[in-house]
Amino acid sequence: MKKFLFVINDAPYGDERPYNAMRHAINLVKRDEVQVMVFLVADAVYCARKAQKTPDGYYNIERMVKSLTKRGKVAT
Repeated sequence: MKKFLFVINDAPYGDERPYNAMRHAINLVKRDEVQVMVFLVADAVYCARKAQKTPDGYYNIERMVKSLTKRGKVAT
């Protein structure tokens, strides 16, 4: 089994790094024999904030986090 750890520490908007990390994590978690862990630290904790409002057509990190959590275990 391959294991991947994503450590995200940037705010959810204003930079593409959190978006890209979540996009890669979502695609990896779909594969068999792959374990993905995402650690949100510092400003990245706002990625998991509920009721984020983004303009139509823009990515929404909250939806990406929900998509990832549906595919695996969530540590609290």
